[in-house]
Amino acid sequence: MSTTVREVYDRVLSTLSPTDRLRFATLILNDLVQQNLSVVDESETWTEEDKLDVTAFSLQYAATIFPENEEM
Repeated sequence: MSTTVREVYDRVLSTLSPTDRLRFATLILNDLVQQNLSVVDESETWTEEDKLDVTAFSLQYAATIFPENEEM
């Protein structure tokens, strides 16, 4: 019988304290880093241009909701 990830979480991990669950997550992530697995889908990461675009949009939006002549 195969145990699913959700079943393991429900039976074991959800019973742990938040601190122990964070420790468990840290162990898993550190293990993945040590294995040097490529688990990040690079097609979904932000390019430098994406970051510049969202920054420019955010600044423009902030300028519209906080006009200079408004007293703070």
